Amino acid sequence: MNLSIVIMAAGFGTRMKSSLPKVLHPISGHPMLFHILSEATTLSDDIHVVLYHEHEAIKAAMASYFEGITFVLQDHANFPGTGGAIKAAHPKYDTVLVLNGDMPLVQASTLTPLLNHDVAVVMSVFEARNPFGYGRVVLDASSNVARVVEEKDATAQEKALRTVNAGVYVFQKKFLENALPNLRNANAQNEYYLTDLVEIATSQGEAVKAVMVDEEAFMGVNSKLHLAQAETAMQQRLREKWMEEGVSMRLPQTIFLDARARFEGECFLENGVSILGDSTIIASSIKANSVVESSTIVDSTVGPLARIRPHCHIQDSHLGNFVEVKNSTLKGVKAGHLSYLGDASIDEGTNVGCGTITCNYDGKAKHRTQIGKNVFIGSDTQLIAPVVIEDDVLIAAGSTITQNVPTGALAISRAKLSIKAGFFHRFFPTKQ
Repeated sequence: MNLSIVIMAAGFGTRMKSSLPKVLHPISGHPMLFHILSEATTLSDDIHVVLYHEHEAIKAAMASYFEGITFVLQDHANFPGTGGAIKAAHPKYDTVLVLNGDMPLVQASTLTPLLNHDVAVVMSVFEARNPFGYGRVVLDASSNVARVVEEKDATAQEKALRTVNAGVYVFQKKFLENALPNLRNANAQNEYYLTDLVEIATSQGEAVKAVMVDEEAFMGVNSKLHLAQAETAMQQRLREKWMEEGVSMRLPQTIFLDARARFEGECFLENGVSILGDSTIIASSIKANSVVESSTIVDSTVGPLARIRPHCHIQDSHLGNFVEVKNSTLKGVKAGHLSYLGDASIDEGTNVGCGTITCNYDGKAKHRTQIGKNVFIGSDTQLIAPVVIEDDVLIAAGSTITQNVPTGALAISRAKLSIKAGFFHRFFPTKQ
């Protein structure tokens, strides 16, 4: 389709009350603007993002995800407002779809109904449950758009309307080129409003088609409250997607899924699970209140109450409650409870006893622990990295291992036990 897309992302986002640019606030692991750009790239090869506030940071963040996006800078000093944002873009196709960078729930499928009308202007509208903050859409007797009034400029009668502007438009490029020079800033904010193009169109006898859309899908994020609401909606969408793909979820409303997470085979997620970052879960069970971040879990069980930190590859293993793993590779390993395995490689058949720690940090640098096959590590063992434990090794409970252990050996490191008979009653003479 010969379609250009202009995404307005130049606002200050003052209602977010944050130093982070509004469109970079995360929704399910990605910046807000990422979600809408991802959908836009499925519709067009000519995408323009209009920036102003924190433009360098936004451009850099999006450049790490996308290629071929045109970033333009709004002349905010001379042409503030949404109308000024459109002035900055120079789309190449005859049809121009205008989106907002703070609409992370918009999908290509919800935008296509706007693209099937041969008129100068198409605008999205919905019946708002609470219209506060939205521009009101005034319809004529034929339900065509007569004008759009911004909240701050609306009369009491206009504020009572529930038909509101969803903020997405489709313009014919020829109309835009003729109408943009006629925009004026005679309003409470001295800004150039994109919505004034509707009145220009109607004054020229051009039809303005109103298309009803879903309020949730077109919601704009202007505050931390809106951000939480958008996150809730995005999470529901992600959970439904993966359950349809065969992932089982217990109490799914308690589960958090990153948009980058992937699942293969039959997986089971218990309540309170968080799958963060670029994680892949394959034919595995993640038990209650466990966290997996930017790691791969294959044919394994994790949890409950386990934490898998980034850069782990865990296969054919069982990790129980209060086990933390970081930057490690585990294959065929059992670690039932209360252990920290950081910067380690552990091979199949190895059993990690309760309270085992790989002491990987010396205060200056991280060091690796290498553990071979069929190693039995007794409870409360400290492995002082860098260290290599070869195959078929026994490590006695309570040991501190400071050097490599060869194949087939028993390693034991304990202070000599001393028992002083009768000492308790000498220490606490009144308790006899």
